[in-house]
Amino acid sequence: MISNFIGWIFALLVVDPLQAEIQQQAERARLPVEIVRQSQACLTSQGPKLIERAAGDYGWAAATVVSIAIGHTAPAELLDGSDPQCAALVDALKGAGAGA
Repeated sequence: MISNFIGWIFALLVVDPLQAEIQQQAERARLPVEIVRQSQACLTSQGPKLIERAAGDYGWAAATVVSIAIGHTAPAELLDGSDPQCAALVDALKGAGAGA
């Protein structure tokens, strides 16, 4: 039961803002439609994995939430760049972050 609660809190504090940040950065960087579609597929595959990890590792979940809250870690850094659905998005966001 506590795992479900931790997963829900993590989704609320990390995964949902991650989706919003990716959408905002994609619009700001004027990323191609293909990358925007891949970002949706990436979040569909990575979101549940992140929530599952948070539910199983409370320490990681707490450290990640704090690190994102203080700006030490960008939520986009949580995406797996080796996932084919996320690779182009991760590269595009790194490029957009470098140019900002």
